[in-house]
Amino acid sequence: MKDITIIGGGPAGLFASFYAGLRDMNVRIIDVQDKLGGKMNVYPEKIIWDIGGVGPKPCYKVIEDIIEQGLHFNPEVCLEERVIDIKKVKEHHFKIMTENGNVYESKVVIIAIGGGIVKPKKLDIKGASKYSLSNLHYTVQSLKRFKDKKVLISGSGNTALDWARDLSDYAEKVTLVYRKDEIRGYEAMKKILKELNVEKISNTFIKQLIGDKEDKIIEKVILENLDTGKLKEKIIDDVIVSHGFDRESTLLNESSAKIEMFDSYRIKGFGNTSTNISGIFACGDVIHHGAKAHLIASAFSDAANAVNLSKQYIEPDARKEGFVSSHNSIFTESNKIVMKKYL
Repeated sequence: MKDITIIGGGPAGLFASFYAGLRDMNVRIIDVQDKLGGKMNVYPEKIIWDIGGVGPKPCYKVIEDIIEQGLHFNPEVCLEERVIDIKKVKEHHFKIMTENGNVYESKVVIIAIGGGIVKPKKLDIKGASKYSLSNLHYTVQSLKRFKDKKVLISGSGNTALDWARDLSDYAEKVTLVYRKDEIRGYEAMKKILKELNVEKISNTFIKQLIGDKEDKIIEKVILENLDTGKLKEKIIDDVIVSHGFDRESTLLNESSAKIEMFDSYRIKGFGNTSTNISGIFACGDVIHHGAKAHLIASAFSDAANAVNLSKQYIEPDARKEGFVSSHNSIFTESNKIVMKKYL
């Protein structure tokens, strides 16, 4: 039995883990992925600007910092576990069941699963899956991977445009293919792309992938114009597909604990991070409440609020908030280690 089980190991879940440790509660984190960091792992090379007090840095560095902080108080971490049910046995006693057949128990549950289990939409072409281990990509883990390559990007959303812009400094040539007349991204990005080494092909989609002699890597892409049906062949080194994401929110819709929803994938918050079920709280993108700002930074505020409410749910006489770190004795020894870096 843990004080808190956190479902989701992204920014909200990890900060909830840290803040719960600060409030002297023991924690378990369960995540369906094989590593912590949540959806941020989808765009590790993007530069993050909008976390208060943190200077711009690549997303993978932000992930490293958030994970280090989230694990500071040594929570139990269960990866590659899909939660399929939450059952409230009684007050201060929940059972969390996973697809692996494990049953975890805790006094409180904090749901921090973002927009649900998010998976990139795959390219719907026969035989495409065999190239996913070579040069067909659904995320960009490293820009350097595409150094001096001919790269074709399929998609026109903001993520596709970000990749096109960033890769233009590394790749030999970037080609952006999209089904609409115009790209859908921000106006500022459209202007930037006009000035970069990015070829834009509208009203077009990927018709076929042609492999090498061993059929292990893609050598050519056949494109089809939606209006004319005319085919075009492009020799490429890498294909990046950015067609959005599929969301899975089965847990919220089918859980034994009947959690009230705001829409198809967001929990209804009751003025804060509390839900309609006492002892279940939520933080980050998965919950909607009136004071919500859709930023990574707001996930941290949500997480602290969820933990403070959890503490008072378990111990009604507890303080409403924890002591801030600047004069919290729990960090005395750790502060000595940190200060050595700056002396």
